[in-house]
Amino acid sequence: MKNLMYIVGAIVGFVLVVYLGVLTRNSLQEYNYIGRDVRDTITINGQGEVDAKPDLTTITLGVVTEGETVEAIQTENTNKMNSIIDAAKNLGIKSDDIKTLNFSVNPVYDWTEGERVESGYEIRQNVQIQVRDEALTPKVLAEAGKLGANQVGGLNFTIDDPSNFEQQARLKAIKDAEEKAQELANELGLTLVRVVSFSEAGGGSPAPMYDMMERSMIANESMMPEPTIETGTQKVTSYVSVTFEVR
Repeated sequence: MKNLMYIVGAIVGFVLVVYLGVLTRNSLQEYNYIGRDVRDTITINGQGEVDAKPDLTTITLGVVTEGETVEAIQTENTNKMNSIIDAAKNLGIKSDDIKTLNFSVNPVYDWTEGERVESGYEIRQNVQIQVRDEALTPKVLAEAGKLGANQVGGLNFTIDDPSNFEQQARLKAIKDAEEKAQELANELGLTLVRVVSFSEAGGGSPAPMYDMMERSMIANESMMPEPTIETGTQKVTSYVSVTFEVR
């Protein structure tokens, strides 16, 4: 009877040791899988560029009027700016693409015998116009000048929806990274297995913008020519970082 109990106890002890051993091994394997990355990898940067023609021009126009009384110059300034806005709409510019940026009234001072003397008032109003048809840009500028705009500038050429060009640049950047990775793998005697991680950073040249400038308009407004406006092209750039598993 004692021998039987001894044998049973030995068997139970053996099973318990095996069970604990299996648990310990599984725990170590789980730790090794979750906490440690034993894969061999290489990380490569890629760059892709696409030339795109801007299809949206943003124009900033202004009317500045000076005079002795606010009442007099406000009527003059308002009539000029309203005429400019109406002309833009008549050319096909939508109301949603026209926005008033500023309207201000300030005193004007002169210096007389070392003293600052108020000489009148100045009204300044600026409007932003978005032109979606390249052919209309010079017409808007010419009409604005003819109707009394004495601040013209802030031309900003952009791409209204760059997503398609961004996708093209991204594909070029990925291909660039793949080619570099394959070349490096060949030099090291390795084989690319699969992509482990990917990240992207956008880029590109800033849109050309011209500073606001005040200027007097041509005396014979009816003969004011349309300026030639060239939008050029812009580069849409994608930078990617790709990590490949190798063996």
